[in-house]
Amino acid sequence: SVKLSHSELDEVLTRGVNWAIDHGYGDSHDAEVCEENGQIDNADPNKISDKARKRGMPQLGSLGSGNHFLEVQKVAEIHDQEAAKQMGITEGTITVLLHCGSRGFGHQVCSDYLRTSEQALQKYNIHLKDRELACVPNTSEEGESYRTAMFAALNYAWSNRQMLTHWTRKSFERVFGQTESDLDMKLVYDVAHNIAKVEKHKVNGEDRKLVVHRKGATRAFPAEREEVPLKYRHLGQPVLVPGSMGTASWILLGQPNSMKLSFGSTAHGAGRTMSRSKARRNYTEENVKKSLNDKGIVIKALTRDGVVEETPQAYKDVDSVVNVSHDLGIATKVAKLVPIGVIKG
Repeated sequence: SVKLSHSELDEVLTRGVNWAIDHGYGDSHDAEVCEENGQIDNADPNKISDKARKRGMPQLGSLGSGNHFLEVQKVAEIHDQEAAKQMGITEGTITVLLHCGSRGFGHQVCSDYLRTSEQALQKYNIHLKDRELACVPNTSEEGESYRTAMFAALNYAWSNRQMLTHWTRKSFERVFGQTESDLDMKLVYDVAHNIAKVEKHKVNGEDRKLVVHRKGATRAFPAEREEVPLKYRHLGQPVLVPGSMGTASWILLGQPNSMKLSFGSTAHGAGRTMSRSKARRNYTEENVKKSLNDKGIVIKALTRDGVVEETPQAYKDVDSVVNVSHDLGIATKVAKLVPIGVIKG
């Protein structure tokens, strides 16, 4: 990771992936295949607490813990030849899938505004059975502040992933003695998750502007939506669905039914069936590592908990999850990826 000054952090929070590219991490072609081109407007660093700033300044360019990972994979199956060709992948292609976000910075932004929302409930005459559902009107002062702070966290996440992408390419260059261009390490897509966005959707036949919350979900827009990068606009937006570290991940394409059934959204991953605490009780680091090694998968992790909490047995079957999306026409299959090596933060 790199340590930022206050002014550098402000630049990251407003410029997103472009800050990283301008500082030598990748090039402009990467931004072209990021959701929102890697920079969302109306982010406001002034809405960020000192505590969030202190957490964000030393963490840019780090993977983080929990279910965040970097995985080296092989393309096992191609289901949509045209889309796969546009993405530059064929059966047997080696890929890297990176899952991380805005680190402790984004977590703190969330915590700060949950508290703000709780304190504002009475002001807006909002009564809840569960205070964890705390909310405020979208156009209220608190709502506007949260949205612009959240957008700052989104820009931080794009910059963070861009730096990790750059260092991954440099690692491959060192190991294989070839340039990233020779290795054809182009970015396929960078998709955001765990965010809320203002979007236009049809409701009862009428166009309406809505706040779409995607928690544990990701965007899956179909072809010809102007929000989809030009490279993929004739196909639909690429969707990345990670499985667990011992099973497959998938690349999908957003389809028209996503707009009818799920506000242009689909699952962001397989989803847990077991809590982290239960996984720690039921599995050992040795058992999980042996299970992965038996499948030919190498894992490197900072902590024991990072291994056992993310055991494949703690997750749903990703193929079943993807089949639901595919069969409903929300997002359809392009390629199945199987892991070779896993790095956990």
